[in-house]
Amino acid sequence: MTDDAEPLCTAHVPTAARGGPASMALARVARLHRIAAGRLLRGAGLYPGQEFVMMHLWDKGPVRQSELIKAVELDPSTVTKMLQRLEQAGHVRRSPDPDDRRAVRVEATEKSCGLLEEVAAAWVTLEERTLTGLSASEQAEFVRLLGMVEGNLCAEAAQDCL
Repeated sequence: MTDDAEPLCTAHVPTAARGGPASMALARVARLHRIAAGRLLRGAGLYPGQEFVMMHLWDKGPVRQSELIKAVELDPSTVTKMLQRLEQAGHVRRSPDPDDRRAVRVEATEKSCGLLEEVAAAWVTLEERTLTGLSASEQAEFVRLLGMVEGNLCAEAAQDCL
């Protein structure tokens, strides 16, 4: 690591972020959580974010690509790249939608079913690592508080979409 590279874990709060310590902590935790998830999912051959695409397909079955993009709330070009990689790996299949030949239908393949157990196991491990040291009641409170924060941010995001 070079001298000017930011360390992965640091207690330094940039001057501009000092008015938002909770937001800074949340941003750091989210980044570290994503890194940890990426490491766990690498063993399954997945890139970060692809697990959300697969989770949606496993739960919902075949969907239009446009619906998938909305569901995972990512940029269309990002989802397209993810789908290309997942298709090359044999985990998804894309085909013309039988109801609208202009639309593309995406579905999980039989081969992807083996991934489901690996992804589920990775999320159990991630949960254990993330919540180590918290009691059951602290874990429940943490989830409750995050739900409130998510609700606040969802309300804000909805305003941007009006």
